[in-house]
Amino acid sequence: MLMFDDSSFEVFDVIGLDDRMAAIRSKIQPIFAEIMAEVSHRLTAFTGNETFVHIAQHRRRTKYAPENTWAAISDNKRGYKSQAHLQLGIWGDYIFMYLSIIDNPVNRVAYAEYLADHHDFPSDFVYSLDHTKADYFSVSEELETGIKRLHDVKKGEFEVGRVILRKSKIWQETPESYILETFELLFPLYQALNA
Repeated sequence: MLMFDDSSFEVFDVIGLDDRMAAIRSKIQPIFAEIMAEVSHRLTAFTGNETFVHIAQHRRRTKYAPENTWAAISDNKRGYKSQAHLQLGIWGDYIFMYLSIIDNPVNRVAYAEYLADHHDFPSDFVYSLDHTKADYFSVSEELETGIKRLHDVKKGEFEVGRVILRKSKIWQETPESYILETFELLFPLYQALNA
């Protein structure tokens, strides 16, 4: 399986929109495609519903190079942002594996209400409240406040899962297993939110 390495992170050192996008297409998107095809296959087997991989193309960008990039999985062939979905993404210093609720999906309030009652995540999980920022927090820190924000704020967002830092020892061990295991831990939540 194709896997991230230092050259994947170095893509974010490339200056200029066109050059960085060329680097993303050649060095990162093939990795997304391979990993997420496997995750999609496993998710489809888990839920019984067909799922689809969507790789971010950043087509709306005309000036600034993206600071991160991602691929998503949902059971909607046309897109993913309208529902809770799975994301594999990369920033300059880490990759993330999240269940994501972003961009004001129709069921945002229902998602928040479910999460308020079902948030017993593994202790090494983290969460993010804004998919456009690299910040993330341990699930042991003010998780309920983050879920309440998703409920109360129209543009509230919530992503939960794991990260692998660029300098992590996981890269020298079995990153494929860690990534796939993380997504499998998120499958029941994905299924419950999209039931």
